[in-house]
Amino acid sequence: MRHEYYGYDKETLLKAPKIKMYCLKDNETVFRQMACQMAEEIKANNLSGRRTVMICPVGPVGQYPYFVDMVNEQAISLKNVWFINMDEYLDDDKKWISMDHPLSFRGFMDRVVYSQIRPELVMPKEQRIFPDPDHVERVPKLIEELGGVDIAFGGIGINGHVAFNEADPSMSKEEFLAQKTRVLAISPETRAANAIGDFGGALEDMPKYCVTVGIYEIAHAEKIRLGCFRNWHRAVVRRAGYGDATADFPVTLLQDHKDITLTFTEYVGRLSDE
Repeated sequence: MRHEYYGYDKETLLKAPKIKMYCLKDNETVFRQMACQMAEEIKANNLSGRRTVMICPVGPVGQYPYFVDMVNEQAISLKNVWFINMDEYLDDDKKWISMDHPLSFRGFMDRVVYSQIRPELVMPKEQRIFPDPDHVERVPKLIEELGGVDIAFGGIGINGHVAFNEADPSMSKEEFLAQKTRVLAISPETRAANAIGDFGGALEDMPKYCVTVGIYEIAHAEKIRLGCFRNWHRAVVRRAGYGDATADFPVTLLQDHKDITLTFTEYVGRLSDE
C-alpha cells in the first residue's frame, strides 16, 4: 500500500511537517545556505568568545567550497572551532580506508577544506576530529569535555539514516537514540545508493563497514540542519516530515528535536521531472 504522503505536492509537503522544512531553488542555493549557517555560527561564537563545536558531514559536500571562500574572504578565524566529522568508511579489517582512497572522507576534508583555508585561519589538526574505529569512545567523551555540540549538519540516506546510523526496525525509539559512536556494517540499500551517487555504480568495490558518530550525539546537538537534493530524496523528505517516528527510518526519531530544519530543492519538492 502506497503511503499518502509520498503523493504530497510541494505545497502540501510544506504545510504541516513534523520537521520544519524549507524549499529553495536549487543545489547551489541549498549549499550556500548551509555554508552561511556554518559561517554565522562561528562568527557569533567568536564574537562572544565561545568555542564552536560542529558535527560535519561528507555528504552533502557542496557547501564546503562556499564555506572556504567565506572564511578566507571574511577572515573568519577557526582557531576556536572543532569540526567533528560524522563518519568514515572502513576496510574489511574495520580500519580506516586510506586517505588517498577516492571515497575517503578524511582525504576529502583535507583536500577540499582544511588545505584550502588560509593557514592563519584554519583550526589546528587536533581540532579536526574523525571517529576512530579503534577508539570509538573518544567522540562522546570529547563532546562532553567541550560542553556539547552547537550545531550538526547532515543529509539523509535512502533508508532514513543520518550519518551512518542505519535503520534497525528491531529497536525501540529509546534504544536507537541511545546509540553512540560505533563501528557497524553498512546496509545493502546504503551501499547501493552511495555506489550510484558517489562511485559510478561500482557496487562490488564499495566498503562494507564504517565508523559513525552516533544518533545520540546528533540528537543532543543544540541545532540540527539537514539538506536534501538527490532524486530519491523526494520520498525521503516526505517520510521524514510526515512518517511515524520509528527506528526503521532513523531521521523520524529527530522529529521532536527543539531546533531542527530540513531544506530541500525545488527539484525534490516536485513529484516528477515533468
